[in-house]
Order: sequence, then structure tokens, then C-alpha cells
Amino acid sequence: MATSKEERRGRGPSAAGAIEPSRRAPSRKPEALGPGLYLVATPIGNARDITLRALDVLGDCDAILCEDTRRTAKLLALHGIRKTLISYHEHNAEAMRPKALARLRAGERLALVSDAGTPLISDPGFKLVRTALHEGLLVTALPGASAVLAALELSGLPCERFAFFGFLPSKEAQRRAVLREFAALPMTLVFFESPRRLAPTLRTLAELYPGRAAAVARELTKLFEEVRRGPIEDLARHYRDSGAPKGEVVLLVGPPVRSPLAPEDVDRLLKERLEQAPLKEAVARLAGETGLPRRTLYSRALALRAGRTP
Repeated sequence: MATSKEERRGRGPSAAGAIEPSRRAPSRKPEALGPGLYLVATPIGNARDITLRALDVLGDCDAILCEDTRRTAKLLALHGIRKTLISYHEHNAEAMRPKALARLRAGERLALVSDAGTPLISDPGFKLVRTALHEGLLVTALPGASAVLAALELSGLPCERFAFFGFLPSKEAQRRAVLREFAALPMTLVFFESPRRLAPTLRTLAELYPGRAAAVARELTKLFEEVRRGPIEDLARHYRDSGAPKGEVVLLVGPPVRSPLAPEDVDRLLKERLEQAPLKEAVARLAGETGLPRRTLYSRALALRAGRTP
């Protein structure tokens, strides 16, 4: 199993969180900020990973909608910005959304940020954006840091096609059912996962997606950034034995390795899996191994179990 710790040369203490206030370029003349909602990506770890345009908008807007006002206040302080902060998170969004929309209708300039990374990606804000767009209010995005894209870049897995699924269900049965649905997708799969659930999730993945390449990325852009790569079975054993890691985790699974199988080979493998597990489980496992469509495998499995030629 290939294991590596991604090292960043020239990363000093300021890159680990104790960051000096940013010096904004004095020669730039930022564009005038018009009324509307600005979706601003913020750093996922290293506070210097913020764009000049983001600093302009955060400094010139009327107020900032944020998940945790304390975290956003720390980021603003590092860059010498003082601004009105409005708490907007999943627990108060229903109550705060009408107030934010009223301010937008009145011509205010509001920025929306998450605690880290790109807003709306596994974070609140979608309904606010949808309603603002429906009413014809200006909504624009300021791209920047993204844990999904950073992990994908470092994973060593195919990047041309990928799918992001956010957090998997916390309950094993639900998690297993969801993973069965994705087994045959011919692309890299990207998930967020909590450190304490990483080991059981990898155990399930190793069972349903045997032989596939995978990667676990944690603490991205921070001092102890680490990306561990290898066959999914090896990763499952490692985190079973070492325990829950620290920090935020992105879990990636490579696409199924498609190998040309003759029909008789498919039937042989299906018979083996049917001896080991119930029909749906057997089909899901083989789909994960071969990349063959579940529907095709399911039909062949039913025929085999009934004693018919598929």
C-alpha cells in the first residue's frame, strides 16, 4: 500500500493557523460592489488560501451570513476586516432566510460563507440561493478552497469523472444500501466522513467494493496534512488497527476495474457470491468488483437461482 504524507515546502508556523494579517495590494482598485448575494469560498485549513476578490467582497459588503460567527470573526481579524456577522446555519435557517431575503430586496450586499470551503457543499444556503434566484436577485459565486477538489487532486485516482455524495448515513444498514446504489458508477466517488465512523465505513466498502483503489485525505492544507492511498482492503485494515484519526476526513474510492468477462465467467462468479451472501448482497459485491450493471447481474442471478440459463 502506498502511504505518504504530503509535505509543503516553505510552510512555516503562519501556515498552520497562527497567520499574520494579510497585506492587501495597495495598487489594486476593487470594483464597486453592487446589491446581491455573494457566495464566498473560505479556507479549509490554511488561512492564506483566500482570494483577493474574496477579501474585497468581505470587506465591502454590508453583512456576512456565516455558520459560526466566532470562526468567521477569527478569519476576518487575520485580514484586518471588521464586519457585521449574522448567524446562518442549519438550525436557524428557516427563521433567518426571510430576514436575509428582505435585506437583499432592500438592495443590501450580503456575503454567505461556510465555516470552511465552498458554501452550499454539505453546508446550508441552498434554499436561500434558490429563492433569491427565483426572485431575480443577483447571486454570484467567488470560487476558492474546496476540500473535495483538493482531496481529488491528491488522491492519485482518476479525476476526469467523479461524483461527490457528501456524508454517508451514520447507520450501517442505510450506509450499506446507499453504497450498493453507487457500486457500478464508472467514476471516482468522493465522500465526507467523520473520523470515528471511518473504520466501519471502510470495512463496508471493502466488502462491497473489493479490490478497488482508494484514498483517505485528512487535515488538508494544514500542518499535519496526510493522504493515505492503497487498495481499499488495506486502508480498512489500517484504520481498524490504528483507530480513528484526528481532523476532518475526505474518503475517495476509485472506479471499478472493468475487465472483459465471458458470460460463463460472470455466472461462475455469481454462483460463488450467492453461496456467500443473499442475492442483493451478492449482486452488489460483484457489481463493485467488475463494474457490470447491477440490473444485468440481478437478472442473471435470478435465472441461476431458478435453475434457468441466463
